[in-house]
Formats: sequence, C-alpha cells, structure tokens
Amino acid sequence: MEAIYEYTWIIPVLPLAGAMILGLGLISFGTAASQLRQLSAVFIVSLLGAAMVLSFGLLWSQIQGHPTFIRTIEWASAGDFSLTMGYTVDHITAMMLVIVTTVAFFVMIYTDGYMAHDPGYVRFYAYLSLFSSSMLGLVISPNLLQVYIFWELVGMCSYLLIGFWYDRKAASEACQKAFVTNRVGDFGLLLGILALYWATGSFEFEVMGERLGDLVSSGALSAGLASLFAILVFLGPVAKSAQVPLHVWLPDAMEGPTPISALIHAATMVAAGVFLIARMYPVFEHVPAAMNVIAWTGAVTAFVGATTAVTQNDIKKGLAYSTMSQLGYMVMAMGVGAYSAGLFHLMTHAYFKAMLFLGSGSVIHGMEAVVGHDPVLAQDMRLMGGLRKYMPTTAITFLLGALAICGIPPFAGFWSKDEILGATFTANPALWAIGWLTAGLTAFYMFRMYFSTFEGSFRGNDTVIQKQLKLAQMQKMGMSLGPGAMNPQELTLEADHDAADHSNHDHGGSPHESPISMTLPLVVLAIPSVLIGLVGTPFANYFEAFIHPPSEIVEGIPSEVDWGEFIPMAGSSVGIGLIGISLAVLMYLTRKIDPAAIAAKIQPLYQLSLNKWYFDEIYDFLFVKGLRRLARQVLEVDLRIVDGVVNLAGFVTLVTGEGLKYLETGRAQFYALIVFGAVLGLVLISGITG
Repeated sequence: MEAIYEYTWIIPVLPLAGAMILGLGLISFGTAASQLRQLSAVFIVSLLGAAMVLSFGLLWSQIQGHPTFIRTIEWASAGDFSLTMGYTVDHITAMMLVIVTTVAFFVMIYTDGYMAHDPGYVRFYAYLSLFSSSMLGLVISPNLLQVYIFWELVGMCSYLLIGFWYDRKAASEACQKAFVTNRVGDFGLLLGILALYWATGSFEFEVMGERLGDLVSSGALSAGLASLFAILVFLGPVAKSAQVPLHVWLPDAMEGPTPISALIHAATMVAAGVFLIARMYPVFEHVPAAMNVIAWTGAVTAFVGATTAVTQNDIKKGLAYSTMSQLGYMVMAMGVGAYSAGLFHLMTHAYFKAMLFLGSGSVIHGMEAVVGHDPVLAQDMRLMGGLRKYMPTTAITFLLGALAICGIPPFAGFWSKDEILGATFTANPALWAIGWLTAGLTAFYMFRMYFSTFEGSFRGNDTVIQKQLKLAQMQKMGMSLGPGAMNPQELTLEADHDAADHSNHDHGGSPHESPISMTLPLVVLAIPSVLIGLVGTPFANYFEAFIHPPSEIVEGIPSEVDWGEFIPMAGSSVGIGLIGISLAVLMYLTRKIDPAAIAAKIQPLYQLSLNKWYFDEIYDFLFVKGLRRLARQVLEVDLRIVDGVVNLAGFVTLVTGEGLKYLETGRAQFYALIVFGAVLGLVLISGITG
C-alpha cells in the first residue's frame, strides 16, 4: 500500500495530461480534433476514472490507520529562505480526493449527453479536465503557498468555464464578474499569507498555528494584529465560497453550462473555501475574534441565500442561492469550532447538490424540446409543471435531493445539518436561531422548486406566459445599467443565435426524459445522497472518528448519545423543515394559499428578496458608477493640471527659444555689446542700491 502514496502525484497529473493532449490537438489540428468527440470524452473520463480509483485506494488506506504521508522537494532557496513544493495525504486529503474525483467523473459522463450538440464539445472536456487537475492539486498541497498557486489556477478555470459560451453577452459578463469579485478575496488572501509568513516565518499549516499561538500568548504579537492576519486569509474563502458580501458572482455564474454548476458550484471550487478554512484551522483556533467573524459571516450568508432563493424563478439560480446558503452552514460550523460537522456537511452537500444541479440540467434539456435553446424560457419554473410524468427518473432523483437538503431523516442532509445546529446551539444560541430559521426556508424553497417543476399541469406550451416572460426579461435587461446589461434587441438576437447554433437538435414539441448518459449519473449520485449520512450518525460517528481537528485526538468511534439534547435538536430541525414543506404544499401543490396575495401584503420584503437584497444595485452605485465618477475626476486633473503643466513647459521652451534665436547671431561684436550692456546695467544697479 505504500506504493500508492509514492505515486499520489499522478492523481492531479492524469486529468492535466488529458487537458494538455486535447488542448494541443485543438490548437494544432482544430477541425480534426473537434470531430473526435466521443473518443475525446472516453479518453478524459478514463483518465479521471483512474484518478478516482487511486483516490479510493488512498481513502481506504487512511481508514485503515496509515499515518500522514508528506513528500516535498525544495523548489527555491536563497540563504535562509526556502520554498518547498510537494504533496500530503492525510484524512481530509483522502476524503476530498474522493469527493472531487467521484463528482467530476459522473459530471463528465453527464456532459456527453448535455453537450452532445454543442460545437465546443471537445474544448469543454479539455476545460473540465484542467479544472479537475487544478482542484486535485489544491487538495494535496502541503503548505499555504502551494494552495495559493492552485487556488488561482482553479479561479482561472472557473473563468473559462463560466464564460464557455463567450458569444453570449450575459455569459461573458458573468465570467468577468466572477473574476473581479474573486480578485478582491484573493488579494486579501495574498496579504494574509504574506503577513502570516512575516509573523511566523513559515507557510506550513501546523507550524504557522503553533508559532502564532506562541506569539499571541507571549505578547510578541497583539491579538488584534493576529485577528487581522487571520481575517485577511478568510477573505479568500469569502469570495471563493460565495459568502456575504462577495457572493454576488455565484448566481450570475449559472450562465455557464449546467455541468459546470454541478461540478464547481456545488462540490468542488466553492467548497475549496471551506477546505481552506479546515486546513487553516490550526491558525484560526488561536484567534477567537477571527472565529467569531467566520461564524457570523456564515450565519448571515446562510440566511441571505435562503431568503433570496424563495422568490427565484430560474431553476438554476434558485439552486445557486441554495448552494450559497448551505456553504454558509459549513462556514458557520467552522466558526463555532464544529470542525468535523462542517466537513461532514461539505461531503453530504457535494453529492446531493451535484445531483440537484444535474437534475436541473436534465429539466432544461427536456424543456428545450418545447421552447428551444432560449435560457430565459427553458430555465423559468413558471413555464414548467407536470414534468414528473414526462421525466420520471429526473423527478424521483430531484425529490430525493430535495429531501436530503431539507434535512428529513434518514437522508444524508439530516445528519450533517443536525450536527451543525447542535454544535451551534452549544456555542451561540443566536447563531442557532438563524440556522434553524434558515432550515425552514430551505425546505420551503426546495419544495416550491419541486412542485413548480414536476407537479401540476404542464405550462410550457402557454404562449401567453412565454411572451410575458420574454417581455419582462427584455425590460429588465434594457433598464439594467450594471454589469451584464443588454438592450432588448441584443437579447432577441442572442436567442436567435442560440437557436441557429443548435438547429440540429430535434424538437419534438413535448418534454422528454434525458438520455442514459444524463440519467445514469443522477441515479448513481442519488445513492450517497440518501445513504452517506449514515457514516456520521451520533449513534456511531465514524466520520468524526476519521475527520477531527489536528489538535484533538479521538479514540474509538463516538457513540454516546445525549438523548435529552439530541431529541429536541433533531426534532426542532425536522419540525421547522416539515413546516416549510407544508407551506410549499399549500401554496404550490394544492393552491389553497395564494402566494401572490402574500407577496402583495409584504411587498417590501418580497421586493427585497426578489431583487437579491439589492447587492448588485448597491455595488453598481458604489463601485461601478462610483469608479466611473472617480475616473472622470482623475481625467479632469490629468487634462487640466498634469497636461497643463507639461504644455506650459513646452510653451515656455518655445517662447524662450524664439527669443534666444535673435540673440544667438554668431557675431562676436554683438556678444561683446551684450556683455558691455550687462556690465553697465550691473554698475548702475549697484550704484543705485549703494
């Protein structure tokens, strides 16, 4: 088994090799490489499958008790300064490797059906493989500096994937928005890395934690400065894991193909922020102020995401805000010290949210048979309904995912979410109240989504609704002055262009179930969505025994249950979830309550949710328009002052030059006359003053 550790580096190299081969093929033999579609897919999926097998081997070895394995080489050195690169395999690495490779493997299988008619099919697989390699490299990084390198590579790949359909204005604007927003967080992360190195002299996680704790306890470093360093590092996860206030890029990122949403916006890239917090836990646990900031940031994010999701009509954006909310749960858990609970929810959420995103893609694929390749219509739940009888496999798996995320026992989400709420209640009841209320909102919006999509009568052929949605979208785009704005003519041309690009797709006029390449991943991912939570039950918490903070030692399998605590906590979380589901039933299934009437009574709150808490409008006013105003002022200063000084210097030079040319005649008598006049003038002046 030791040999598998020696060759762990192959895991990220396999998908990297696949991306390089496809990329070079597209660059050198573009037309021929683009035609080898199925062969390219099989090649990439096979390489990732091999990486997945190796990852499972490492996980099994770690479960059997193999010690942490670290392999490093000196990358650069100068005097006492040296940088090392390499890889490490411990419990959290093994877990993350399995999560990333399994989700990526099934997403790539799914991609064959979803992108079957896209001309960029091979390029998409190359991007997916490059992203997978970057994420796997981040997971095995042994120090913070190497994490940062792969962190940026992951961000670059997300930029490529979100803007994959770059000829769509909305997609190109979305990838730019994601890039700029993440630059803010990554700049804070870089400052934090440099500050921690200045304070501790190391990039190693454990060493940084120990030295920072010693510095703070001895008074050599103030607690305030240590908190600042930790919070700067936390800015990286705030952006990457879509935490308030740097969350605004995630909903717009849904402009990318749906497999991207399932891979990077559910299970991998957005979870990288939570993974980094876990890696940096030896540092954060010594800084209570930073832990409080982390906990409250997560709680606010969970609530804001859930309250926004309840009014979204785009099925993918609803899931995007759901992802943001669930990431908030994980971050909150980390902040209150529930290390294993946060990572447990990361694992369970990765599987059921990936399945939900893939399910939404299956729905969109089916709707395109009715409304064509128009994202405005194909993704709007107001045009869906009754899809369960057309798409039974998609409907059943989506329902299982909804039950899992709502925390209904015995599904996976119940065990991880209940553990977070229990730990949060012990640490801070106010945070628990926010998490508990968010659990109810989660149940409501998820079943609102399920009922609107799969139950009732099918509304996709209603031309009146279609025209209303198109008109509303055109008006919204035309009035928008922020990033991604377009006029109605652009929107219409874009829809026509998409239809032309996919004209070879057969539209049968009614929804249909997706092909086996898309439904098979849904069925397979449904299994961990239902069962994987059983590894972390309080009756036999195998997960906590396996994943625990580096500073703690867990002996045996935790199995002691405080029924006086478990029953009220579990009962309250399930109860609020059932209340949310019941409200969704009354509003969107039986129609006994009119949602429009409720929205009219609470119009300010409804508008707040519908407009996503006005974050985009605020940022547009403060940063976009504000920077434009600042740029105009700078331009005025440049034109009137900087250019004025330069032009004045040129004018003075010109005038003096013109004057001097009459004095520089080349005649010695004239120069003598000038000297005589100057001397005479000086004598007269000295005589007058004397």
